[in-house]
Amino acid sequence: QVQLVEFGGGLVQAGGSLRLSCAASGGALSTYAMGWFRQAPGKEREFVATINLSGAGTYYADFVKGRFTISRDNAKNTVYLQMNSLKPEDTAVYYCAAKKFGNILTPMVMDYWGKGTSVTVSS
Repeated sequence: QVQLVEFGGGLVQAGGSLRLSCAASGGALSTYAMGWFRQAPGKEREFVATINLSGAGTYYADFVKGRFTISRDNAKNTVYLQMNSLKPEDTAVYYCAAKKFGNILTPMVMDYWGKGTSVTVSS
């Protein structure tokens, strides 16, 4: 069992930036593919980005390409989501998730989830 805790959410104006962090404990994060998901008010949870075990491979939802960057520091057991050029439609609770030996080139059902951090982007 790995525990995930998200940090860095908050209130930001459109066009601004935020950096989310996901700190893991209870396991070696280097053995997990990692992902970020989000859920906007009144909407279903959706995929944002994933990163492979080493950090060399990433995959993004179309609506964040060129704006968001997922990265990881396995030595610190931490995954990041750098969010630039934020839009009001990015407003959501953002969740960190992990998949043991996950392959980001195939569909994944994530094994572990954080409780989320709230991001609000004002117009």
